[in-house]
Amino acid sequence: MWFRPHKGERITIREDGQKVRERVTIMIQIKAKQQNVSFEKNVEKLAYVLSAHLYNTLDASKVIEEAAKRSGISVGVIKAAWDAAGEVIRTWATEGHNVPLPGLGSMRFSVRSKSVQNVEDVKTSLISARRVIFTPSKEVKDELQNTKIAITCYDKDGNIVKRVTSADTNDVEDNENENQNGGNTNGNVNPNPNEGSGDDNGGGGDEPGADED
Repeated sequence: MWFRPHKGERITIREDGQKVRERVTIMIQIKAKQQNVSFEKNVEKLAYVLSAHLYNTLDASKVIEEAAKRSGISVGVIKAAWDAAGEVIRTWATEGHNVPLPGLGSMRFSVRSKSVQNVEDVKTSLISARRVIFTPSKEVKDELQNTKIAITCYDKDGNIVKRVTSADTNDVEDNENENQNGGNTNGNVNPNPNEGSGDDNGGGGDEPGADED
């Protein structure tokens, strides 16, 4: 018998083949690693630097298998649909469309380029990078905003010194708004005011025993 897991649940299969629901606590895992942040030679300035903890890169086949379990559709049918959708998305995006990604958001291609004053100077060499811009859907933003963050702190020797559940503001960064402000995506001030994005349309795991910050 097939059934779909609810939010915050996972389906496991026991040795007797029976499917059971298990409640899980989903948290975004962050690591705070103590490291030297000094730019001066022979000067040590230790600080805890936060970054997202990525367990591994999932293979597409694993995603397809999980989708098959949750939907009741065969792996072969989902894989065929997956491949066809990928081909359609690539084709339409390269044609200049902002293509919806069902359940996720939308994707479009863009460029990062320099600007020139004279039309005679316009040429493809002005393009410094071709870019893929992903805009998450409201559902993805809400999921991210509502998911708690668990931080594990490591000293410079790699020892765990603290675990904490962060009480941050739950703000979700909007890349689309960043692209409208000069196309800079790393949060730094663009040193070259004549260089922009070239856009003309604007466009887990369990963490038991954590402290409450």
